[in-house]
Amino acid sequence: MPEETERSSVTLAVNGQQHRLRLDNRTTLLDALREHLGLIGAKKGCDHGQCGSCTVLLDGRRVKSCLIFAVAASGSAVVSVEGLADGDDLQPLQQCFIDHDAFQCGYCTSGQLCSATGMLDEVRKGWPSVVTGDLAAGPVRLTEEEIRERMSGNLCRCAAYPQIVAAIRATATAEAVR
Repeated sequence: MPEETERSSVTLAVNGQQHRLRLDNRTTLLDALREHLGLIGAKKGCDHGQCGSCTVLLDGRRVKSCLIFAVAASGSAVVSVEGLADGDDLQPLQQCFIDHDAFQCGYCTSGQLCSATGMLDEVRKGWPSVVTGDLAAGPVRLTEEEIRERMSGNLCRCAAYPQIVAAIRATATAEAVR
């Protein structure tokens, strides 16, 4: 089979910037970001979608980029951890991670931040999780149990979970006050 038939043109809007790539059809979104665009924030942890260190936002929804072929994401908007901050201004969630010491080695932090960003958006939209109680009771209350369930797809080898939950809860509380 000629090589040209194994490659496709892929267009991605990554962190607000358009990119047109010619990629092997087997290239994952994670490898496209890391190896072809030089965005190394998303980490290759397990490479099986189990650890969540590669989490990015794809059209606003959190996904494990090691499980998605880049050709399948063509035409989509991708936000990696590099796209969360506004220039030198950290996103409130990022600042809360620092304030609550929500990382130790930091390997999972980029995935945790992207997942938490997507999770907080899901809560704003009123999407329930498996532990959400009364669905007719109004807005989802972001309890510790709710945060832990919603973040269960992201592992931290250093077990910084209490600090991660505290950072997410502080972010949600600050948003509710505004």
